[in-house]
Amino acid sequence: MKFLRYGDPGHERPGLLHDDGTIRDLSSHIPDLAGAVLTRLDSLPNPDSLPVVEGTPRLGPCVAGTGKFICIGLNYADHAAESGMAVPPEPVIFMKATSAICGPDDPILIPRGSLKTDWEVELAVVIGKPAKYVTEAEAPAHIAGYCVVNDVSERAFQQERAGQWTKGKSCDNFGQTGPWLVTPDEVADPQDLAMWLKVNGKVMQDGSTKTMVYGVNFLISYLSQFFTLHPGDIISTGTPPGVGMGQKPPRYLKAGDVVELGIEGLGRQKQVCVQD
Repeated sequence: MKFLRYGDPGHERPGLLHDDGTIRDLSSHIPDLAGAVLTRLDSLPNPDSLPVVEGTPRLGPCVAGTGKFICIGLNYADHAAESGMAVPPEPVIFMKATSAICGPDDPILIPRGSLKTDWEVELAVVIGKPAKYVTEAEAPAHIAGYCVVNDVSERAFQQERAGQWTKGKSCDNFGQTGPWLVTPDEVADPQDLAMWLKVNGKVMQDGSTKTMVYGVNFLISYLSQFFTLHPGDIISTGTPPGVGMGQKPPRYLKAGDVVELGIEGLGRQKQVCVQD
């Protein structure tokens, strides 16, 4: 199934994408795509029985109530190389503020004072059942689904100012999430998905999750050794090469630029860059 949330920011309603291309409303059955609901997505009604949502509403982030937005850095060897960094011996973990989460087609807000706002198409996994000290073999049972994330980054804030990466990763609208939360039964192999990103129509990233250093199941197991993963937590698993920082010369986003991105089977996003 492909679950989604639609409506104005802060007032989204739960729904799903029917096979016929229509959005079906789930709000009479669940309050939102959040928390304990994510543990029972397979028990929801037959989509044919759900009311059709008319028009083309805005899509919000495909999951609500996210407590942790966990990102994995340098998880593609070729991206690490273009960043001038070694492949880490263990996953690099950093947090992105949950206030950065927005809808898949919401604008990228260029922060005040930013000169190095960058793009990153990423496969994200959403936790559906609490995970603590789980093994790799147990990890799949804790997955609610997969989605696309644009891990927008301000490289000067991230790398050229004191402290951790958080300040360069957490600006408003730096976490486009969705359009859909795709359940695991529709993703044959999360480690073999084509992914791409364009800026103003030019392909900048053209990769595959098969080149990830640390796979999804390993990451869930690894993270669960340090803290409990809760339903709604998002793990954004890293980006392939082709980010703006890695271009020669580097190329960063400016107001008016259009970013399009997608992952095989998980949908696509489109954002216009706007000065904040």
